[in-house]
Amino acid sequence: MKCTRRTVAIAFLAATALLSGPGVIADEKGFADGKYPKNEWIPLFNGKDLTGWTPKIRYCELGENFENTFRVEDGLLKVRYDGPGYGKFGERFGHLFFRDSFSNYRFRVEYRFVGQQCSEGPGWAIRNSGVMVHGQEPATMTKDQDFPVSIEVQLLGGNGTNPRMTSNLCTPGTNVVMNGDLKLQHCINSTSKTYHGEQWVTAEIEVHNNEIIKHLLDGEVVLEYNKPQLDKRDENAVKLIRGEQLMLHGGTISLQSESHPIDFRRVEIMVLAE
Repeated sequence: MKCTRRTVAIAFLAATALLSGPGVIADEKGFADGKYPKNEWIPLFNGKDLTGWTPKIRYCELGENFENTFRVEDGLLKVRYDGPGYGKFGERFGHLFFRDSFSNYRFRVEYRFVGQQCSEGPGWAIRNSGVMVHGQEPATMTKDQDFPVSIEVQLLGGNGTNPRMTSNLCTPGTNVVMNGDLKLQHCINSTSKTYHGEQWVTAEIEVHNNEIIKHLLDGEVVLEYNKPQLDKRDENAVKLIRGEQLMLHGGTISLQSESHPIDFRRVEIMVLAE
């Protein structure tokens, strides 16, 4: 499959200059926490362009923004599939990576699903996107890799009728511990309500290194777990394992493109004082 090179040059150079080493970051000195003020919300999206962000879309090289999938219009960070190359989705799952990696923080996005899903997008991906945390470096992903090894906070929209929780957990190449048990299933539902239509939703993630990770909606915790770790059963995760070290202490943050248009209005981080 071919990619159309529409590289966001400034974002690509800014991001690749700060990539540090192979795999998921295991050395805490590699985290950017110390470069940010503590306990203060800092915008990661400037409302004008993709500075600081780099796309990695399946079947494309790092930095190639196939058919302008990720774009900024009207002050919004948008994910769209209206270019001619998206006559069908073709499993071109994409992720937009922020340049820095973090360990102890709160991350907040305002999002809404809009329009119709791209032709031949998978049924499960209707009104489906996500925020990936504790992720691998995008430069270490293979060209045909669909998802980064990471912890996914799954963002889902309702169909107007049926209940559908959001801020769920999915685990591409990872596992977590919940209530003392190692969870091996790929996705676990939150306790959230359903958000129908094209309303704006504020999702927050609270991350404490290798300890507690919380998903919050409207200020309420809807899911909680700890000890995020690499999954030895996953071929992408196996490439990142060093010795017997499975635990994830931090990593990249990225926003998904999974075939349904979505807007992000606010993207912010608060680095936490330990």
